[in-house]
Amino acid sequence: MNKFLLSVHVLAAIVFVGPVTVAASMFPPLARRTLASDHPETGVLRMLHRISRGYAIGGLTVPVFGLAVGAGLGVLGDYWLIISMVLTLAAAGVLAFVVLPGQGRVLAAADASREVREDLLPQAKALSMTTGIFALLWAVVVVLMIVRPGSTTGV
Repeated sequence: MNKFLLSVHVLAAIVFVGPVTVAASMFPPLARRTLASDHPETGVLRMLHRISRGYAIGGLTVPVFGLAVGAGLGVLGDYWLIISMVLTLAAAGVLAFVVLPGQGRVLAAADASREVREDLLPQAKALSMTTGIFALLWAVVVVLMIVRPGSTTGV
């Protein structure tokens, strides 16, 4: 059963977390160009936001199956897993409370006047940093999942 749960956990991470990370990372540079444009085109931005939002919801399966795997292996108390869970929660918070709302603000302003778009440009630039933080948090979680420092389950 642990092999099945681990397989679903890893597949969910690949299928959901990978695309949301890529879509969220592609959004800020395009947002800056769109906000600075005299004739903003928002179709691709809307698609990237929809991908980010939809795959974020699907990504909730990753920690659910991760907890099931951890419980099955009896490692829920190991510090590498606890740190991974905290970082996963932080990544989810960054995505849900900073990245997705920031994308929504850019989309709301994309069709507004030039002055409104220019006022939002610094926020679009800051979105690059927050999506980078989101991606970095996930990268650290992946490394912890592979290396499992101090684990007695063997690698």
